[in-house]
Amino acid sequence: MEFRHLGRSGLMVSEISYGNWLTHGSQVEEDAAKLCVQAALDEGITTFDTADVYAGTKAEEVLGRALKGVRRESLEIFTKVYWPTGKGRNDRGLSRKHITESIHASLRRLQTDYVDLYQAHRFDYETPLEETLKTFDDLVRQGKVLYVGVSEWSAPQIAEALKIADQMGFDRIVSNQPQYSMLWRVIEGEIVPLCEREGVGQIVWSPIAQGVLTGKYLPGQAPPEGSRATDQAGGAGMIARFMKDDVLAKVQELKPIAADLGLSMAQLAVAWVLQNPNVSSAIVGASRPDQVRDNVKAAGVKLEAEVMKRIDDVLGSLVERDPGKTASPPKRP
Repeated sequence: MEFRHLGRSGLMVSEISYGNWLTHGSQVEEDAAKLCVQAALDEGITTFDTADVYAGTKAEEVLGRALKGVRRESLEIFTKVYWPTGKGRNDRGLSRKHITESIHASLRRLQTDYVDLYQAHRFDYETPLEETLKTFDDLVRQGKVLYVGVSEWSAPQIAEALKIADQMGFDRIVSNQPQYSMLWRVIEGEIVPLCEREGVGQIVWSPIAQGVLTGKYLPGQAPPEGSRATDQAGGAGMIARFMKDDVLAKVQELKPIAADLGLSMAQLAVAWVLQNPNVSSAIVGASRPDQVRDNVKAAGVKLEAEVMKRIDDVLGSLVERDPGKTASPPKRP
């Protein structure tokens, strides 16, 4: 396993991290989830990402139990706050009340005294940004949170947060967690240049485009039974944007590139996002331990400029680059 700094901070993270969105507490039984976590640990992954909303708070509980007994100082545990975790009007968003109550609940579920990174899971238009950042800063000073970050914030939102933190002397955000893959490059135009200047690292999710970049989905054919594309309660809605025959056909054309490099399609996809120097870590999920073992082989892989160009030539105009696709709900859900 290779390690990188999280942005310009002193925190080192495994360049491949393990995430449990859409798996722990929902798609995958707990025994299988624990085997996946153990496989991640065995392969040298030290960074684990979750969120209070995943599986209705169950994902944090499963991860907490799976990591119990592992030396806490050897791990980097990340979680998030914003989406609803209850039916009350204040059980959502980035108000002082919800953030404070949510971090305490997350710490209980994760069975830890602190989290290494606490992330604002979306931007909250209904809370003054100063209130959110002051609350995050208070949690850092209390030792319950070591670093703070955001997820799926636009470049102007990140810039404003950094400006306020500098003016008020608050702890600065060190990371952003966006979707990023060969097919989804919306962060490259505005977010990455800003974050490179400001020392904010990317912890990218869905580097395999919810499984599409494995090549297992074929144009003109029904998706394999039991795959994410058939999970109407979980990932089917998210993956639908990529489940088009023209996209799937082009993905098949990436197979010779992976084969020439001796990589699986998943390894090629993860290695591709890690070529971006602003990426601190790529999050992989798994429902089986062998998926973890396959993905981690992307660590340390160097893709030459010629390979990157071949990939661009194959995918062409199918790549989504519109920075406007990074958006938060105008009102709390």
